[in-house]
Amino acid sequence: MAKTAKKKKNLFERFANWATIATGSSGAFLTAIAVIVVWGITGPIFHYSDTWQLIINTGTTIVTFLMVFLIQKSQNKDSKAIHLKLNELLASHQGASNRMVDIEDMNEKELDQLHKFYVQLSELAEREDDLTCTHSIDAAEENHNAKLTILKTQPHYNAHKLKLRSKKSN
Repeated sequence: MAKTAKKKKNLFERFANWATIATGSSGAFLTAIAVIVVWGITGPIFHYSDTWQLIINTGTTIVTFLMVFLIQKSQNKDSKAIHLKLNELLASHQGASNRMVDIEDMNEKELDQLHKFYVQLSELAEREDDLTCTHSIDAAEENHNAKLTILKTQPHYNAHKLKLRSKKSN
């Protein structure tokens, strides 16, 4: 199956993958430094003319312009792959909320509201004595209250509660 996926890549896809690997290498960085050094050394030869300066300005502008698209293509592909991997984890984990699968399609206001929920969830978790305790978005309050009821029957919970009270009064 991996072989058929590789065959279906179009010319731009193959070039983008190659260029991303090539331009992210140590060799590419050293080549860029060499170009700058050669350009700098040739300054006195060309009497630091406008043409001499225009060559480096034009070259770097073109490279930068093209790299923006190449970087964006690479980031889009990586982002999509990461989203798919996270979606698979969410879909396969019984305790996770399936509503989180397409969260990237939410608007800013919805994301802010969800963020506030997770801040509240974090505050609930801080009140618990068990670091391994987790909640899903769908059942956070319910889980917290159920766990709290069970925890209240444990001797270590009451001792922990007394420590918190003494810290607050100091």
